[in-house]
Amino acid sequence: MPRATPPNDDSFDTPAIPSVIQAPSMADYLGVMVRAVFQAGVSWAQIAKHWNAYRDAFADFDVATVAAYDEAAIERVLATPGVLRMRRKVVATIANARALLEIEREYGSFDRYVASFAGYTELATDMKRRFSFIGDMSVWYVLFRTGHAVPAFESWVQTIPGEHPRMREMVERAKEAPGSPLPPDAAAERGARGRAPKVPRS
Repeated sequence: MPRATPPNDDSFDTPAIPSVIQAPSMADYLGVMVRAVFQAGVSWAQIAKHWNAYRDAFADFDVATVAAYDEAAIERVLATPGVLRMRRKVVATIANARALLEIEREYGSFDRYVASFAGYTELATDMKRRFSFIGDMSVWYVLFRTGHAVPAFESWVQTIPGEHPRMREMVERAKEAPGSPLPPDAAAERGARGRAPKVPRS
């Protein structure tokens, strides 16, 4: 059963600009993917404001539970107040939960999956193949938020059309966070193997 959460009002808002997660669990990976999928094309603040609704609708982002969602569960999610009524994004989330389970079966952990690639480009290509509704921007977002090594933001973002102010703000806030491992002039100038040092959850 999904846990009880506070009402989705301003007093319980999740920050619109998220932080890097320390030692992410599989549920954290799914939660980050849910945000990446649902905030695509809409205001980040809109998704953050109702984040408790997403948490409840997707069973605290328990990967095995969401992977088993059937048609009745899809309809229940779509009827949840606060959740965008976009069926293709709900279906994508279920597919992504199943893909995470497959990675866990195949590699043992998401960390080992990431480490199996020679570089970021190869990893990003595979993630876009495995996961639904996850493109170039979302791959960088998911890996950055879960503490994995990513290309330097300022050079990488030039390859993605658009301004992306929320992504830029997310990177800047991560650099300014206490104990941040990120240098002041770049998100990270390193390859995709291994893990980046992490900053605590906010």
